[in-house]
Amino acid sequence: MQLSEVRAGAAAIAPMLVGVVPFGLVAGATPVSEGLGVGAAMGFATIVFAGASQLAAIDVLADGGSALVAVVAACTINLRMLLYSASLAPFLAKEPLRRRLAVAYFLTDQAYATSITRWSAEDDPGTRLPFYFGGAVLLWASWQLSVLSGALLSDAVPESLPLDFAIPLVFLVLLVPTLVSRPAVVAAAVGGLSAVVAAELGADELSILVGALAGIAAGAFTEARAERERT
Repeated sequence: MQLSEVRAGAAAIAPMLVGVVPFGLVAGATPVSEGLGVGAAMGFATIVFAGASQLAAIDVLADGGSALVAVVAACTINLRMLLYSASLAPFLAKEPLRRRLAVAYFLTDQAYATSITRWSAEDDPGTRLPFYFGGAVLLWASWQLSVLSGALLSDAVPESLPLDFAIPLVFLVLLVPTLVSRPAVVAAAVGGLSAVVAAELGADELSILVGALAGIAAGAFTEARAERERT
């Protein structure tokens, strides 16, 4: 494994931890405050390893819902990972199954964003996984420590401390650097608006997927229109 690529991957993820760490504190404190305990917090962190899905599943269980409903809620919110994995698949098609499974476990919004913007058809395929795991493992370790800290310190954190701000911050950190073209701006605007509308109409669990699909469609349409205008 190329250490320079591992370090590059970690360096790409590091600035994003400013949003991930507070989010992890929330994800750790929430199950403890709901009476589920530190063990449940860490179980969610290691098995689910997805902040929004963890919180959704915890809410279901805290309200007396079944484990099956909690799993369905978590998986529905994480449907965007299907889009991410489909996007990464062409770059990893020749990798052994065990490595692709490891990529799937560590796949997050941040790991996807940093990798897909760096990889290309012309780069060295041997550098892709070292870069990916350099960032993804750093984020995983930071998430586990943040969740554990939130779970252990939940009683000591004042309720007035607005840690919830970290949830949108996590995604804003990913979004803003990518707004460098008109299609990207249109995709972000349409996707965000569509997600909000879907949530307001009661489709909370599907709002992220609705926003993603609407944003992709709007961005693709804008880019195609720009291509026609240039020709």
